[in-house]
Amino acid sequence: MPALAEIPTVAPHPDPRGCDLPTCPVCADSMVAAEASAYVSENVISYLWTCDTCGYGFVTKHALRRFACC
Repeated sequence: MPALAEIPTVAPHPDPRGCDLPTCPVCADSMVAAEASAYVSENVISYLWTCDTCGYGFVTKHALRRFACC
């Protein structure tokens, strides 16, 4: 069974899609899409990632930033 680790992250850019995708910490293969996502709190989302190459699994957490409304 693959190991499972939690890796907290905070996106440095307001729009992290496509530019801050993780790589596997074991084999360095790039990840394209998370297997699952869940709201942890009002402004935090966690993502479950599993490497297609080696099977290693890990969770990332992302804090959402609120933008001012018009």
